[in-house]
Order: sequence, then structure tokens, then C-alpha cells
Amino acid sequence: MLLAAVCLLMSIIACSAGGGTANESKSPEPAANESKAPETAANESNAPEIAAPGTTAPESAGPVTVTDQAGREVVVGGDVERIVSGYYISSSVCIALGLADLLVGIEARANERPIYALAKPELMNLTSIGTARDFNLEACLALKPDLVILPGRLRDVAETLDEMGVPVILVNPESYQGLIEMIALIGQATGETARASQLNEWIGNSRKSVDSITADLSDKPVVYMCGTASWLSTTPNGMFQASLIELAGGLNAAGDIEGSGRIEISYEQLLIFNPDIIIVPPEAGFTIEDVLADPLLIELSAVRNGSVYQMPEAFEAWDSPVPSFMLGVKWLLSVLYGDIYSIETLRVDAADFYMEFYGFSIDTTLIG
Repeated sequence: MLLAAVCLLMSIIACSAGGGTANESKSPEPAANESKAPETAANESNAPEIAAPGTTAPESAGPVTVTDQAGREVVVGGDVERIVSGYYISSSVCIALGLADLLVGIEARANERPIYALAKPELMNLTSIGTARDFNLEACLALKPDLVILPGRLRDVAETLDEMGVPVILVNPESYQGLIEMIALIGQATGETARASQLNEWIGNSRKSVDSITADLSDKPVVYMCGTASWLSTTPNGMFQASLIELAGGLNAAGDIEGSGRIEISYEQLLIFNPDIIIVPPEAGFTIEDVLADPLLIELSAVRNGSVYQMPEAFEAWDSPVPSFMLGVKWLLSVLYGDIYSIETLRVDAADFYMEFYGFSIDTTLIG
């Protein structure tokens, strides 16, 4: 296999360094809010843990050995200057850690990510390395990266790149703790441990402040979170989005259903759920008005009361495991308990977050 890999590398070097730009994706990437999680934050300790892998990157340039989220030991050379990120979540983390200028290749559909246009518009013109379903190995190699960051499901690609001498870390942020660990891992691999600790501290403190509000709540509303394609798909108890509902002090309507991916349900099941609140996720292919206009839903409490809301999508998909997901938790908290935590407070918190970690001012009127 190694010989074949070397032959492939030589062939690539002989060709031009193509690969297309980020808006030339060949196949659709899974939507941000289709993230799957092996466990939810509700099953973890209420006190946020700031996890840091064992080894700390040295101050002076030199190799550092990290253990990625697939359990692989990876040696990363000193002075990482060229990073390829094949996952929108790790790309967002790189921006937050001040690594945007080191990104030379990025996942497909970058032009559809508002955070890139706001924080670093140049990212939308970087070479695309495709998607997890259609990864462009040649484009990645042509960029001569010092470090490649890929989602855990691309382990085969990581092993191929390893054989070619390209260090790859695999990440799996699909739970609260997994996100914390991913941030620490990327900080460790790139020498940005202090910045990673600062970001994780913000996440941890945000969770503590939310926990202090929700800890003693008794009469919690039932929340139904729709899928992106239809209001007849929803979030079972094993998805990242389920943890968002629980952290915000809600009861997941589908919380008794096992599963780590979106599930399809019937109108009859939705009527049985009879949620108090319906959430339309970011990037949904339908609107609040579409849900309210469905004649088969007029008996739902949420529809009768007009309690259908869409999570803001102007910056990032706050229901996915990006660093800003705690803003999604706080947004839902403001929907459920606006008398305790107001939308005005959220706007201040969001503005502070994006200025501190992404370096831009937001239009807070886009948060509603």
C-alpha cells in the first residue's frame, strides 16, 4: 500500500496543483444541524470540565506528539504554517484560535458559511478539498500542508496521508466534552494552547451561567426540534441537538427515542408529542410560516399559541458543535425563560463573543 501511495504522490506532484475553489464542491456536505452524537451533555457532569490532552506544545519550535480523538498518536512538526481543514467545525475553531491566516485548504461549500465572510473573507477563495463523502486527496496533497484536520469518519484518508508523511489529526466534537477536547487538541497541535484554554474557559463559564439558571427549574416545557428538510423529522436522545435542548432547560419531545441521527415521524406521533415549543433549525428548507400553515398541525399547543421559533443563522449554525454553540443554548434559554434571560442579554453576550474570538462586530438585530 505504501508503494502505491508513493506512486500516487509522484503522479500528483507531476500534475498542476488543482482542486478548485471552495465553492466548487462535487457533492453535498451533511447539513450543520445533522450532527450526530454518541452521548449528550445532559449525561455529563453539570460542572464543565476543561479537558487538555497530556502533552503541551513547546514554546520553541519542535515536534509535538498528540493523541487525536480517534486514539491515534500523531507527531506534528514544529512551526505549523500550512493547515488544511476538511471540516467546517474544525475550520471555525481554527479561526477562533487565530489560525485563519495559516489555512491553505478548506472543506467544500465555504461560500455558504456566513462566519467565513464575516471573519475572514479570503477563506472562501481557498482550494476546496471536497467533503467527507467526496474527499479530494490530490488537492490536499498539492497544498503541501504541515497539518491536516479531518472528521473522524475519514480515518482511511488519514492513514493514506500518514503513509505519505503528512500529519493528520482526526476530530470528533459531536458532544459537549468532545468539542472541548477538540479545541484543546487543535491548540496543542498548533502551539495555540493558551488561546484554546481561553476559548474553552468561555464555553465552560457560559455553561455554568446557564446551569445556574436551569438547575432548580421544575416545570420544563416540551421542545420539538425539527430537522432541516421537514418538520416531520426530529432529534432523538443521542444527537448533539438533544443536549442543546436539555442544557437550555427544556424537555426533548423525542427524548425517549434512541438514536444518533435524525428520525422520521408521522403526524400522529407529532400530535402525541404535542410540544409546547417548536424549533426550526438554522439552514432549514422551510419557514415558521410553513409550520403554522400546515392544517394537520392546528391542534398542537405550540401552533395554537404561535410558539414556533427559528434559531438565528446569520453567523453560524448554533445547533452544531462549533465554539459558539453555547450561544445557541442561550438563545433557546431566552425562548423558554425570557423573564430570566432576555434576548437583549443574549445580543450583548453574542457581540462580545464574536469580537473576542473572531474579531468582528455583529448586527445584533439579526438575533431574535
